[in-house]
Amino acid sequence: MANKKPYSFSASVNKMVDQAFKILDIDPGVASAIKSCDAVLQVRFPVTIKGKIEVFTGWRATHSIHRLPVKGGIRYAPIVNQDEIEALASLMTYKCAIVDVPFGGSKGGLIIDPRKYTRDELRMITRRFARELVRKGFLSPATNVPAPDVGTGEREMAWIMDTYKHLHPEDINYQGCVTGKPVHHGGISGRTEATGRGVVYALREFFRHPPDMEMAGLTGGLGDKHIVIQGLGNVGYHAAKLLQEEDNARIIAIIERDGVLVNDAGISIDRVHQYMCEHDGCVKGFPDAIYDEDGKKALEMDCDILIPAALENVITVGNAERVQAKLICEAANGPVTFEADEILRKRGITILPDAYANAGGVTVSYFEWIRNLSHIRFGRMERRYDEMRGRHVINAIESLNGREVSDWLEAQIVRGADELDLVRSGLDDTMRLAYQQISEAKASNKNILDFRTAAYVVAVSKISRSYLDIGAY
Repeated sequence: MANKKPYSFSASVNKMVDQAFKILDIDPGVASAIKSCDAVLQVRFPVTIKGKIEVFTGWRATHSIHRLPVKGGIRYAPIVNQDEIEALASLMTYKCAIVDVPFGGSKGGLIIDPRKYTRDELRMITRRFARELVRKGFLSPATNVPAPDVGTGEREMAWIMDTYKHLHPEDINYQGCVTGKPVHHGGISGRTEATGRGVVYALREFFRHPPDMEMAGLTGGLGDKHIVIQGLGNVGYHAAKLLQEEDNARIIAIIERDGVLVNDAGISIDRVHQYMCEHDGCVKGFPDAIYDEDGKKALEMDCDILIPAALENVITVGNAERVQAKLICEAANGPVTFEADEILRKRGITILPDAYANAGGVTVSYFEWIRNLSHIRFGRMERRYDEMRGRHVINAIESLNGREVSDWLEAQIVRGADELDLVRSGLDDTMRLAYQQISEAKASNKNILDFRTAAYVVAVSKISRSYLDIGAY
């Protein structure tokens, strides 16, 4: 196997989902239709940078339009390519189906190293990219809605939204053309942390299922678990921070692009994050851990949970035999190749797949999109009413008991949920229900041997039913 040419990213995704098609006995023609990428747009456009013309290349892929709009991030990276974009678009289709978000899958990318450009230069490049997408029908609140991804964030989404608004001033729903925007420009509270928080909710639900834990060779709760995290970007940072602060998990290693930090006693996520902000994203020199420039070796550390939270293809045939984690939670898209997945499954290592584990981002993006179309923030109409009802409950308790309720209890009962509370509640509920469907699918079919196949069985069942209902085949 070591001499065999590895599958491309898109082929790897298709090979993984093929197992679900086989278990469900889906007609090969139908399977081919579901796997096919509906449309791919490639654009090349010039932008004048520092007095010289540079030509940029980008893509936007639409995988499936069985639901509209299609949804997926836009990434800025020097290694972006069409195969990657198509693979990520297909993952978005399955991801949305798994968590019952009514979107099709899409993805976009631009070949660029954003660190090499100023803010104003990135603004010009982003606006030009957005114009290309709008004019060719690949950006609209009704048909194709991007979000942040690697190398992009709230700032880029605001630029894209403003570009769309100026091209379509008649569209009153223009804010819904992207998600992941700043809150004061139509964004939603909790979106920035959503993917990382979703990873934590996925792990918490896993630990509520003793049979699944037993299969992974784990006992107890998250609080006593040793965790290795690869990538302290937006997703990795929020996941690690929550696990450390709310679940008392011990982060024993942090892998970044310039190396790894190791401390068996635990590493402060906030301190490392602050250090990276002050040292150009590097971890070398951080005082409270042992540094090693060979970060990839840390993927093979003995730990309870390994969380790959950076880019794809970090666990391959080259290191899968040496991975020692009991549980891998895929916070990134495609961190485990198809060949490595087979090796890990045979070795008995449990994997919570990317198509489920990192679905928190698209879930809260859905909430944001709904908010934009409804033109009202969540909680605006009911929050004070809930507070008033809570006050009535307090009065009734005090009247019946003849005693005053303690201040902390009164504050909890009277308080009405704000938008952030509702977003987190909705995300938690979504991740719980999706996990329960996956776990049930795995438990009910002896041919399903792992959570990845179970997740794809859940997704394909929903997608094929949708195609059949609308007569798409």
